Amino acid sequence: MDTQDVIAPSVDIADTPPVTSPAPGLASAALAASLLAACGGGGDGGSGSPPPAGGTPPTPTPTPAPSPPPAAITDPDAARFLMQAALAVTDADLAQVKAAGYSGWLDAQFALPRNQGHWDWMIARGYQNDPNNANGFQGTDNTLWRKLISAPDTLRQRMVLALSEIFVVSMTGLPVPWRGFCMAAYVDTLEEYAFGNYRGLLEAVTLSTGMGNYLNMRGNQKEDAKGRVPDENYAREVLQLFSLGLYQLNNDGTVKTGADGKPLDTYAQADISGLARVFTGWDYTAYDKTKPDFQRRPMSLVASRHSTLDKTFLGVTIPGSTPGVDALKIALDTIANHPNVGPFIGRQLIQRLVTSNPSAAYVGRVATAFNNTNGIRGDLKATLRAVLLDPEARSAPAAQPASWGKLREPVLRFVQWARTAAVKSPTDLWNIGDTSSASTRLGQSPLRSPSVFNFFRPGYVPPNTSLGTTGLVAPEFQITNESTVVAYLNYMQTVIQNGVGEVKPDYSGWLTLANDAAALVARCNLLLAAGQLSSSTQNTITNAVNAITASSDAARLNRIQAALLLTMASPEYLIAK
Repeated sequence: MDTQDVIAPSVDIADTPPVTSPAPGLASAALAASLLAACGGGGDGGSGSPPPAGGTPPTPTPTPAPSPPPAAITDPDAARFLMQAALAVTDADLAQVKAAGYSGWLDAQFALPRNQGHWDWMIARGYQNDPNNANGFQGTDNTLWRKLISAPDTLRQRMVLALSEIFVVSMTGLPVPWRGFCMAAYVDTLEEYAFGNYRGLLEAVTLSTGMGNYLNMRGNQKEDAKGRVPDENYAREVLQLFSLGLYQLNNDGTVKTGADGKPLDTYAQADISGLARVFTGWDYTAYDKTKPDFQRRPMSLVASRHSTLDKTFLGVTIPGSTPGVDALKIALDTIANHPNVGPFIGRQLIQRLVTSNPSAAYVGRVATAFNNTNGIRGDLKATLRAVLLDPEARSAPAAQPASWGKLREPVLRFVQWARTAAVKSPTDLWNIGDTSSASTRLGQSPLRSPSVFNFFRPGYVPPNTSLGTTGLVAPEFQITNESTVVAYLNYMQTVIQNGVGEVKPDYSGWLTLANDAAALVARCNLLLAAGQLSSSTQNTITNAVNAITASSDAARLNRIQAALLLTMASPEYLIAK
């Protein structure tokens, strides 16, 4: 896609009409690449002692060649790392990455405490005091945006967003009392375990009322003489989506095949039926419909409703006489220890943070870190490090194949703008609302996916494109079409200029750059696109900004807004390399 196809010079952003006709498709931008300079160096040398007078020279002891100093981290290097690991690029984070290195920045983020949780924020604002809130999501969108935009532990928030798109619970499928609090408690659980252990996360998710309500495990009962059988919904999805996937995998994520060349299934219907018996008998703990507290407690076992049949799955049989709590532990241990989990979860984390089409070697290294880091299996900190510090993740885009990179999902674009623009919510209300409308807003909103399969599947291939014939996937393109492209541009034009609700941007720190269009565009390029806009794209935006007068603060503000919008409309921004 040619940059000029997307970016049209504008004289005044305030006078620019909304897009009313379909914008060009984004699919051709998927292979766009920006070049980053690669740094390197080296040297060698040696010395020996002089021979003694009149004697045989001793064999010199070679001096090891000095290791080359690590390449200095440039601003674009640091910004690109932060695009993958954080939710925005700030001057403070740039300085920290350059001073402490990538690993040092991760250490600092891992050490940050969690600030006020979603549940506690909703309680503090009194949402539990209005009985009308028992049947709605009042306050839930607010607190989700609050933490995505303002929480200092940006690595944790990025991981929580990724986990919410793997272990999916959606507000579109929770017809239960105090559903907003149910969702707040679920996201708090993802926060709690984001840097923990996969096995612990799996159990916490399984026993959460959010997942219990969403996939019918809560209230699931044993078989009876009238023909009732356990609900299989959670048993199916925990295997297919949260742990193993459909096909047996090698450690590098490649699919194992049989003698006939066909993929080998990971499990069969009998495994689902056997596992479903484990997930019987679980329900709310201390249910009281007058207050939301029960939605925060893990579910507990009602033994009389638990199946007493044998439970056979994945090569394991749990005797029917096994207490339900013990049966659950054995089942989750069996799932978490399956060899598919490392490559299956590792590849999806790479896709959410770095690139849609990681090499098998990259997946293998991440899976190995998941499988065993310091004797621990499923260490999510170690897995995150492996994802973000892998040589492929840190190599310059120019060193990668043309397929490298990913389409930025709309929520990430919006949150990046909000953090870059230092938005504030004066009363801590964060009333941005539901942005999932595909015709007027982003076409995506946190924790509002249309199904358990997320907004987009990890293996999605846009139809009628060259991606399918080359074996590539492009997950985020599943929610990308003419309507969502137009809606995104219209919505961002409005919010960049006016904010949304009481959430307003603060561009005061940008005003000193506004007189110099080239410098203004360069800053947008660094903070939003990690320096990946081509020279021609920067020139196009600069010319458009120069066409706007800079005679007053209001005019300079208009320049800033135009530079931000045009940068965020460019293909080289939309495709993160």
